[in-house]
Amino acid sequence: MPVDEEKASWDCPVLHVDMDAFYASVAVRDRPELHSVPVVVGGGSRGVVLSANYLARTYGVRSAMPMTRARRLCPNAVVVSPSFETFELVSRSVMETFRQVTPVVEVLSLDEAFLDVSGSVRRLGSPYSIAERLRARIYDEQGITCSVGMAATVAVAKLASRRAKPDGVLVVPPSAVTTFLHPLDVGELWGVGEKTAELLHRLGLRTVGDVAHVSQSTLQRAVGVGLAHQLHQLAWGEDRRMVTARRGHDEPDKSMGADETFGRDTDDRAVVMREILRLSAKVTMRMRAAGVAGRTVTLKVRFADFTTITRSRTRSEATDVTQEVYRTATDLFTALGLQRARIRLVGVRVEGLVPRGTVQRQLMLGEREHGWSEADVAVDRATRRFGGAAVRPATLLGGDRV
Repeated sequence: MPVDEEKASWDCPVLHVDMDAFYASVAVRDRPELHSVPVVVGGGSRGVVLSANYLARTYGVRSAMPMTRARRLCPNAVVVSPSFETFELVSRSVMETFRQVTPVVEVLSLDEAFLDVSGSVRRLGSPYSIAERLRARIYDEQGITCSVGMAATVAVAKLASRRAKPDGVLVVPPSAVTTFLHPLDVGELWGVGEKTAELLHRLGLRTVGDVAHVSQSTLQRAVGVGLAHQLHQLAWGEDRRMVTARRGHDEPDKSMGADETFGRDTDDRAVVMREILRLSAKVTMRMRAAGVAGRTVTLKVRFADFTTITRSRTRSEATDVTQEVYRTATDLFTALGLQRARIRLVGVRVEGLVPRGTVQRQLMLGEREHGWSEADVAVDRATRRFGGAAVRPATLLGGDRV
């Protein structure tokens, strides 16, 4: 009987979100001519494969494989050089999207993270609905797909996302954990490397179910007491680890930003300006809550054909003031000189964050002592008490997003 994933997901607050062939997907997303051919991302002939799209994988091409072997297996593959700056930019945007759903995001790498959405369900609906919303938004904003595994524990959620690939969702509720786990190869258990898997296979323990039912003493003689206990627990779907909010080592908390995809592409400058203002207010409010300010404002614009450009400007002093960030972002947009270009997405980011207490604000000649900064603080106070719609710029009152 098929599982009602929507209903079953209420017992599965742990999401493991994994981008599908991340590096390859990002490398070819703006090149339609490569969407139906095998693609390998990597260095020269003496390098290794960084990523391969799913068509190239059907030929046996895998990550970390020597490029010479990949070319032998798939001579018609198109080799694309990696752009790590682009990969990191996309990753930061994806992780920021996750944090807009829940603050409990544990980044594992550029292309995967655990999310605990238990605190978000009252606001956003079931974990399944949250997963589908995230997948749709990532595809809309970044032009790539991801797969999501959902379970009550991190270990099962990670295995579920692998089974959901590519571009899918798999829910494994507590009642179905052993049915899901026990047929899997023992090598799929978290913490079982190639050598441990070979050792277990030699003992006749080929599936997770075999490990679950073997005696503890036999397992301890093979792999030691500590690992034996861990494997036995994992084989029964027991995992005490919790999702811990943590940024990846390659994603330092030095910037804050927000993106928005329009409901339909627009060439209306007024609509774009309203959205830039709304995003500037959203970002600076988060900055003030975190007690940080930044000097560099970056504007991102994605067009209807998914072409994406970014422009940055570094101010003379760090700021957390909405109007100052907004003015800088609008100056960047005006400098683009766009004429009736249809826009799909805009984003605002403030970089080079430093503690707000280290910033000494210098008043300009003739500037009032109390101004936009104090107004922002008052708005923050009202928002915390009465909600996000209590106070906002007049420009946004009549301008619903398209």
